[in-house]
Amino acid sequence: MGEGTNKINNQIKRQLDILIATAFTTYKEWAAYRSHMAVSILVGPVFFLVQVFIWNAIYSTQSTVTGLTLNQMLVYFGIVSVINYLTYDSSDMDLQMLIRTGKFITFMLRPVSYFYYAMCQKIGHRVLALWVEFIPVYLLFLFVFKINLVPANLFWALISITLSFILVFLTNYCIGITGFWLTKTEGLRRAFQVLRDVCAGTLVPLTLFPDLMQKILFFMPFQFITYVPIRVFIGSYELAGIKMSIPEIVGLQAVFVVIMFFIYRLLWHLGTKRFTGVGA
Repeated sequence: MGEGTNKINNQIKRQLDILIATAFTTYKEWAAYRSHMAVSILVGPVFFLVQVFIWNAIYSTQSTVTGLTLNQMLVYFGIVSVINYLTYDSSDMDLQMLIRTGKFITFMLRPVSYFYYAMCQKIGHRVLALWVEFIPVYLLFLFVFKINLVPANLFWALISITLSFILVFLTNYCIGITGFWLTKTEGLRRAFQVLRDVCAGTLVPLTLFPDLMQKILFFMPFQFITYVPIRVFIGSYELAGIKMSIPEIVGLQAVFVVIMFFIYRLLWHLGTKRFTGVGA
């Protein structure tokens, strides 16, 4: 029993050491080019300003839209902007590039799986984004735009955003895996990003869709990427006439993360069988 426990503890320590080393290395690498990341600070505010103009015009003739006031709608898009800084991911592009060039073969020979390595890289990258992108934009929204971005329950909001962080990585990674079958995945990646943004509630709240569409979206994983974290942040959840408590919807979000993990494992198993290392 003692020997087995020691092995488990050593394995956990090893994985944590890999995570810290990889995340820190990625952090330092991107910190050298933080001005490149800082440019993206403009993306959130510009996106938000566009929404301000659009929704001010819409609300000029009515006081609510699908039960949301103008202030609530602006809070919604303010949260969209800041959450995207925390969950951004490019693992799909990175993976397909390694596969296409044949350089992925070097990761197949390493003792650490590329999946874990890519996740550690994302953690390091987003830690840097926390102070380069997220905090400046958050303060801008809070003090300049006067948008209340304080979560109704910080605990559940952090859990939901963390699950969204993982789900974005898993879905993008699955798109990257298609590189084992496709020569280039840029077209698929772009199509998927558009579909994801529409179905996740990034462009418009999902409650604006027709009832039938809302019911379909309820059973798809996309809502758990953006819409659910936002509703958890606000403190209430409703879609397709279905109301759930915050713990219930976060629990369902966790279930979809597990489902996506098994989908990734299946695609990975099938995809690696096709890899020949051409171009290496």
